[in-house]
Amino acid sequence: MTPKLVAGIEPPYYTAVFTSIRPDAPEGYAETASRMQEIVREVPGYLGYESARTPGGIGITVAYFRDLESLDAWRLHAEHQEAKAYGRKHWYDSYSVHIGRVERSYGHERG
Repeated sequence: MTPKLVAGIEPPYYTAVFTSIRPDAPEGYAETASRMQEIVREVPGYLGYESARTPGGIGITVAYFRDLESLDAWRLHAEHQEAKAYGRKHWYDSYSVHIGRVERSYGHERG
């Protein structure tokens, strides 16, 4: 599969940037991450995400939302809340979340 960037979103929109440090492949993580990807797609106003992880355990996920209401719907989703609590206790050494409003967006694709 060729990686694809989220593109073509008309501003303004919002980002949730989740940066974390965790061990590689902790038990149960992949299954939970897959489930979170399923349920976030059901949130009205969810626009997509991009994610990357270094071999040393630093990960960055940027999720895109049309407005703060949709971002809050995701933040407050019961199953997402449970996954976050479990992750704090079992998976993440540390993490940070940054919320931003995107005023301008552009890109390039060679082809």
